[in-house]
Amino acid sequence: MAMADQTELSNSGRVALLATSVLVIFLLAMTITIANVSLPQIQGSLSATRDQVAWVVTSYLVANAVGLPATGWLNDRFGSRRLIVWGTIGFSLTTLCCALAPNLETLVLLRALQGLFGAPLTPLTMALVMASYPQSKHGVVSSIFGIGVTIGPMIGPWLGGILTEEYGWRAVFYFCLPFATMACLAVLVVIPRDRPQRGRRLDLRGFIFFSIAIACFQLMVDRGERNDWFDSAEITLECLMGIFCLYLFVVHSLTWRQPYIDLRVLVNRDLVVGLLLVAAFGMLSYSPLVLLPNMLQNLRGYPEETIGILLAIRGLGMLMGFVVLLWGSRYDPRIWLTLGFGAQIWSGWEMALFDINVTYFQLAWTGFVSGLGIGFVWVPLIVITMAAVRPEQFPLVTSIFHLLRLFGSSVHISLSVALALRTSKMSFAEIVERLQPDRPAYWGLDLTVPSVQQALPMVREISRQAQMIGYLNAFMFFALTALVAMPLILAVRPPRPQ
Repeated sequence: MAMADQTELSNSGRVALLATSVLVIFLLAMTITIANVSLPQIQGSLSATRDQVAWVVTSYLVANAVGLPATGWLNDRFGSRRLIVWGTIGFSLTTLCCALAPNLETLVLLRALQGLFGAPLTPLTMALVMASYPQSKHGVVSSIFGIGVTIGPMIGPWLGGILTEEYGWRAVFYFCLPFATMACLAVLVVIPRDRPQRGRRLDLRGFIFFSIAIACFQLMVDRGERNDWFDSAEITLECLMGIFCLYLFVVHSLTWRQPYIDLRVLVNRDLVVGLLLVAAFGMLSYSPLVLLPNMLQNLRGYPEETIGILLAIRGLGMLMGFVVLLWGSRYDPRIWLTLGFGAQIWSGWEMALFDINVTYFQLAWTGFVSGLGIGFVWVPLIVITMAAVRPEQFPLVTSIFHLLRLFGSSVHISLSVALALRTSKMSFAEIVERLQPDRPAYWGLDLTVPSVQQALPMVREISRQAQMIGYLNAFMFFALTALVAMPLILAVRPPRPQ
């Protein structure tokens, strides 16, 4: 593939390529995280429910997951330079259109288009950078790459909170446009020219089977709570259709000469272990960024600016993790994986112990620890997955890497929101059931003399407490996800030099 030619770049060319790749990934990361802060205002402005507004995030992630496996074919068909340039331009234009979206449906569609345009950018830029540096430098390069990635999640939520509070949610997308313009100019100047290989054809059947399977599973977990799960014919049909299309996709991919995703690469045991950890890592990456803004604004009344600062503190923890790995990447990756997933377990457990009067300090330090864990996990995962394959397989493996990461994120977000909604309803019913007239008064109210003035404050407080219980259960789910992933670290083998 064209990736092999990048090893001939000069040192200055490698540095410029790394800097340009970091700028592109910074734009992608910032665009995802900066919108999270404005979710509560989008919900109110566009008259959406909690599960509906979550589609602003999940539509991007699902579209990105569907488009990622096509990176290999697109790279062969059009070349990495042309694909990166047009992907960056398309992403920038859809960002502008998101700012002009008149309703939630249009915004969700545009976010999906953002995900499609952005899909090839991460794996291709990462593959170009990894192929241009020797394996001995991969740990340091991944750390630098990661530092650039975390700048977006650090400044994005903070500035997004200020912009949302002062100018409305549309301002967060306008804010991204100058960085999008710089990214477009940088890729035009720096990305080296390559020669496309037009012999490979797109596996259309594999693409259709895979897209339908991904869409069905995502619709199932997103709409399951609203439709009462498998009591609904729609949810049952989506589940069966997803399983059937996934089966067809696997069988077709293993028997077709040039499949959409070459599953034969998964015979590599070290790669499979790494990718399983990548899926778990993806599940832990974005869920708090969706849950916390809604919880803090709806239950605690925090302004968007304050919420943005709290999310930026999480980004600061990620930055600290990457800085540590600049020095620590030379050591056994299993050490950092254990520390990283352990930090997620600890922070998730502490968040599950919050109460309705949670303090700013509690939110800040748990977010910092969670971000630190993300920083510790990212670099070892890249090192062990890239070391398991040959350089010519980098585009395919990086596509699968980010596919699992993003699809894991979208599924975990949907399940977390569904869990929070379901358990908050159950908690509300349980609390109301305990409020009997023959029991002592609750919240200082005389239940024997009911009135609208007395009942409304009590109902509001019951609703707040029930919603808080739902969020706490979602945080416990976050901690358990990290705990379940921990045994996989035992199967990791240190990368062997190539």
